[in-house]
Amino acid sequence: MPSIVGKLGGFSLYSWVFSAYLLTSTTTVPIYGKLADLYGRKPLFLIGTALFLLGSIASGTSQTMEQLIIFRALQGLGAGAVQPLVLTIIGDIFELSERGKVQGFFSGVWGVASVVGPAIGGLIVDHFSWRWVFFVNVPFGLLSGILLILAFDEKVTRTKHTLDYAGTLALTGSIVALLFGLLQGGTTWAWVSWPSFALFALFVVLLVGFIWLEQRAPEPILPLSLFRSRIIAVASIGGLILGVTLFGLTTYVPLFVQGVRGGSATDAGIVLTPLLFSWPVAAVISGRLVLRQGYRRIGVIGAILTTLGAVMLLFFRQDTSIAFIVVSMLLAGAGLGLDSTVFILAVQNAVPWRQRGVATASTQFVRTIGGTIGVAFMGTILNVQLAQRFTPIFARFATATAHLPAGVAGSNILLTPNISSLVPADFLQQLQSALAQGLFWVYLVVFALMVLSLAVMFWLPGGKAEQHRYKGEDAVVPEETGMAHEVSLIG
Repeated sequence: MPSIVGKLGGFSLYSWVFSAYLLTSTTTVPIYGKLADLYGRKPLFLIGTALFLLGSIASGTSQTMEQLIIFRALQGLGAGAVQPLVLTIIGDIFELSERGKVQGFFSGVWGVASVVGPAIGGLIVDHFSWRWVFFVNVPFGLLSGILLILAFDEKVTRTKHTLDYAGTLALTGSIVALLFGLLQGGTTWAWVSWPSFALFALFVVLLVGFIWLEQRAPEPILPLSLFRSRIIAVASIGGLILGVTLFGLTTYVPLFVQGVRGGSATDAGIVLTPLLFSWPVAAVISGRLVLRQGYRRIGVIGAILTTLGAVMLLFFRQDTSIAFIVVSMLLAGAGLGLDSTVFILAVQNAVPWRQRGVATASTQFVRTIGGTIGVAFMGTILNVQLAQRFTPIFARFATATAHLPAGVAGSNILLTPNISSLVPADFLQQLQSALAQGLFWVYLVVFALMVLSLAVMFWLPGGKAEQHRYKGEDAVVPEETGMAHEVSLIG
């Protein structure tokens, strides 16, 4: 993303590229899930893959940041189908006794991809073009679609569902209004202005409307009754903070590496590798530890590790070494991995079998919504900080600024090597220092949230996980009942 901003400009829209994708890929998940129950996993997966690939191709051809944001939203519409249906298909194909091993295998695949992906992405950007980060999705997406068509045979027993379109639209509309208010306030218009007031008022009205609709919907997109459970409420709050922290780190640490330290896109990918490596490793370990130690103890340990990583963020300066950044990412990734598994296991263990799917989806939904809003909020803080700090620097170096391309922003000077080489070293250093100071306030938000998360973890119940297992009559459903799909692999 720092490289894309260097080419296309539009730094004030930086966080929109993340938020647009997260918004559409999150709010559509429940609708896709219910449509998959009606029409089968296979057609919905193929539709989602097609939308994702179409969005990828369009994103790769973008000529402006506005176009990229729109096409990323389209890409997210496809991801909203692909992400949950992969796990659903696995659940359909494999018996309960095999499912644990298979899910572990897929976690390993995700872990390897998470480590290799950012580094490869950096190499692609440095040696080819940022556009190929999107185009590289196409052959893999086509291959997965072809394999699904040839090898996945599905006989669907259709069940009747009431789709919560009104709730989905109200929630989406409220978040869009909030995002516009956060991201455009203080840049496109003043904070104290009618557009800001109108957008925040619209957010409140639509949010209240969403809550009202969910209380009356036969099959709500986000069942509010679930949050009466202490375990689910605490896991959801923790998951929301986890989402903000995860997306905040993966969005704004690469910006520090490229903009402040003058690193390449490859460097930016490498510093995220420790986080994306320690996360899946810690998640696997957490699953075993939770059974022995319980939710609270592992949740607290995870929050402490992530808080330590967040503390290190506050000491990022222009001369900060890569080793220091790597350690902070390792700690943060380990803590997030421990806590993510705690939240999933706690929620699934606290509800009957028939509510397990919707309970899991709801907590994941809250986590991603948190990331969507969190990235936007951090973007607002950074935009305000840079507007205050860059203006006097440009005024002090008016002569050097006059030789730059018309309308070039300070962020583009830092993120475009061809331009940064044209300015005096003092000018460049002051811009880097200003960006580091602006990012400090973003990292301070991450730290404050992690302190809050640590406090929340103490609200998880103590004792072993088995003590908090749902013990109602419908706690377990025999494997031979409730099957809505008959599936097989051909060949």
